[in-house]
Amino acid sequence: MAGFISSSLLWSTCFCVCFLSVLSLLERRDHPVKDDGSLSFVVVGDWGRKGEYNQSQVAAQMGKVAEKLDIDFVISTGDNFYDDGLTGIDDPAFELSFSKVYTASSLQKPWFNVLGNHDYRGDVLAQLNPILNKIDQRWICQRSFIVDTEIAEFFFVDTTPFVDKYFYEPKDHKYDWRGVLPRQKYLSNALKDLEMALKISTAKWKIVVGHHAIRSVGHHDDTQELVKQLLPILEAHSVDMYMNGHDHCLEHISSTTSKMQFLTSGGGSKSWRGDFNLKREGVKFYYDGQGFMSVELQESDARIVYYDIFGQVLHAVSLSKGLYSGI
Repeated sequence: MAGFISSSLLWSTCFCVCFLSVLSLLERRDHPVKDDGSLSFVVVGDWGRKGEYNQSQVAAQMGKVAEKLDIDFVISTGDNFYDDGLTGIDDPAFELSFSKVYTASSLQKPWFNVLGNHDYRGDVLAQLNPILNKIDQRWICQRSFIVDTEIAEFFFVDTTPFVDKYFYEPKDHKYDWRGVLPRQKYLSNALKDLEMALKISTAKWKIVVGHHAIRSVGHHDDTQELVKQLLPILEAHSVDMYMNGHDHCLEHISSTTSKMQFLTSGGGSKSWRGDFNLKREGVKFYYDGQGFMSVELQESDARIVYYDIFGQVLHAVSLSKGLYSGI
């Protein structure tokens, strides 16, 4: 009888996990860790300006840090091509802003990209087209997807459709909403798929990546739509880090209601807006300028470092599964 109960319980558990996995519709990509079980990567956002506004200088320093850390991949937090995305799969901006800028051998690794609001102003389907991956094998871009690295799962979220003003106050901009309309159904499915994926995740680290900030003291401030709709899901499922761009700066804010760290890396090119408000609880670091971020992960520890265009360390933080401490 005990053996029967044990077998039944095992079958029931396997059924539930498999059933939940089917319900989670986000495409999943596997990426191995290093032989020692660690993982390292760099994060950059708001970069695509054909090398201008110090994009090339940021890229050069990224290459140096990437070589030192022997990175496994690059994360782009969106606004990949300014000012209005790509015009199509044959737009020369793809090579001029990406392939011919990030040329260091250490950066010839997979680039996991999310879309930003500027990307939605062009032919958004072009950035999602697998043909770009044939032009440059590094390029991996989807609306929302998961990268599973054994010790960490990365949940990439398409945040632009959440923001009301792009629909109701587009000003002189035209957005490409193909694949998004009807909007409410798209958002509902995106949140449901993310929540299910987080629920079944057994990763040591849960990291969510989007373009728009949930918490920011920069020019754009908090994205209220994400605070209301996305943040409760992340907190409910013990997400460790939320990484984003959108604000053209570097910042680190610790949540006051959970263990989550809000990490902005949006200094890939044009920056120095000059408007920010540091009078907020939880702000650990803010830099109103260009740069990028590196992350080193082990099973129980993480180290995050912010760099400027000269490769100087601006801020570093060490995290563990039980304790977070700024340096």
